[in-house]
Amino acid sequence: MASLIAPSKHNPIEDAEALQRAVKGWGADEKAIIAILGHRNGTQRTQIRQAYYDLYQEDLIKRLESELSGDFERAMYRWILEPAEREALLANIALKNANMNYHVIVEISCVSSPDELFIVRRAYHNRYKRCLEEDVATNTTGHLRQLLLGLVSSFKYGGSEVNARLAQHEADTLHEAIKNKNHNHEEVIRILTTRSKTQLVATFNRYRDDHGIAITKKLLDEGSDDFHKAVRIAISCINDHSKYYEKVLRNAMESDGTDEDALTRVIVTRAEKDLEDIKKVYYKRNSVHLEHAVAKKTSADYKKFLLTLMGKEE
Repeated sequence: MASLIAPSKHNPIEDAEALQRAVKGWGADEKAIIAILGHRNGTQRTQIRQAYYDLYQEDLIKRLESELSGDFERAMYRWILEPAEREALLANIALKNANMNYHVIVEISCVSSPDELFIVRRAYHNRYKRCLEEDVATNTTGHLRQLLLGLVSSFKYGGSEVNARLAQHEADTLHEAIKNKNHNHEEVIRILTTRSKTQLVATFNRYRDDHGIAITKKLLDEGSDDFHKAVRIAISCINDHSKYYEKVLRNAMESDGTDEDALTRVIVTRAEKDLEDIKKVYYKRNSVHLEHAVAKKTSADYKKFLLTLMGKEE
């Protein structure tokens, strides 16, 4: 369920003209920019970008990039992009990061539907003139590389059919692979990168029922290297991505500082999808409304923009 409140009818030309007034002259009118773009859905934002270009022969994204700054600029930039463009950008930023934020690659691969992931890969081609798989392979090694390549390159079955016998067999296979001190990583990678989401959920449930512990908790006991972390993230995203995103948000705001990149990533990418569900999970886990937590940890236009995307006006 989405949080975004967008008008059913809008005039992209009028919006483009209002945005041009907001960025014209000395200093931008951030309030006006948020009032317009913070209340437009993906289709409407694309129409506004096209109308702005037709009217002023200028890319709205580049103009806003030059007029805004800091966390607000980065959030707005990500918001205006079409979803596949945005995911491609996030993947590229993650891969270029000195510490290689592989969790973002896992998120995109495991939360997206097969069709969505295919479109993201195509957007990556168009934007960076190379394939996502190439950049993943260049920036990783060993079993982590095998896992990530398998996740980003697969086009899984997206239906709801489940093979109960296969779930039992592969739950046993995962149990043996985890129990084995040498770890049969290839079998774990094969199962996670080839089975459908519904089949994997059935396998994870079978594992929990048979062994009395969630597979993610068992993996937590067995290892904390990058490969094990990536496997846990993949399983969490496949099992219940709302719970996973709640944890990302909680971790982003738990420390003395704030992880603005993670905060922006979740709110911007989920605002038109299931942010309402994530907000409910957050409240259930923390007894605090997500909007209140975000308001406490952010400030100025960045705060106003995130709250707008969450359907909460100041």
